[in-house]
Amino acid sequence: MAAGRSAFVDKVAGWGIYVVGFIPAVSSFWLGATGGLGADPVRAFEQTLGLWALRFLILTLAITPLRQLAGVNLLRFRRALGLLAFWYAAMHFSVYLTLDRGLIWSTIVPDIVRRPFITLGFAALVLLVPLAATSNRLSIRRLGKNWRRLHRLVYVAVSLAAVHYLLATKVLDPTQAVHIGLVILLLGYRLVRMLIPRSERRAV
Repeated sequence: MAAGRSAFVDKVAGWGIYVVGFIPAVSSFWLGATGGLGADPVRAFEQTLGLWALRFLILTLAITPLRQLAGVNLLRFRRALGLLAFWYAAMHFSVYLTLDRGLIWSTIVPDIVRRPFITLGFAALVLLVPLAATSNRLSIRRLGKNWRRLHRLVYVAVSLAAVHYLLATKVLDPTQAVHIGLVILLLGYRLVRMLIPRSERRAV
């Protein structure tokens, strides 16, 4: 009974993360529709969605260090956070395609090919697609050990997303510095941990 209750609570909490997670998108859309996003609402909406995609990627990467260093086990919420990152990235790109470029492919394709920050952002989104598609128990069972190898692509995706964000804003203000710094810290932690012999790692 206790196990069943715990599973139910986790499921409700997981859905709660989705509900709360989409609030920034809904709020930004409402502000844009009511004239609350300034002189360039499309750009502001597009940037907000991209920033939240990066934030959810950062939160996803933070799950493991929190468990290993602080004993806070939030692994059951990692899938929801990862999927939120994907959907925000997809919405970010969709706004670029539709509201920004009006689905004019003669301008979109050259942008993706020739403008480095758009190329990097597009590559990050492409890498997130197979991760989102395999974020389910069936894929975990079918892929076995290959599932973990595949999902290491998130490290590449978040690196590309961080550089995309930095190049898109063209300035390093405190907000950018915090986000880029967190990405570097989280990736650096994993790199250092990989270099430490398994026998010397802190037991978790």
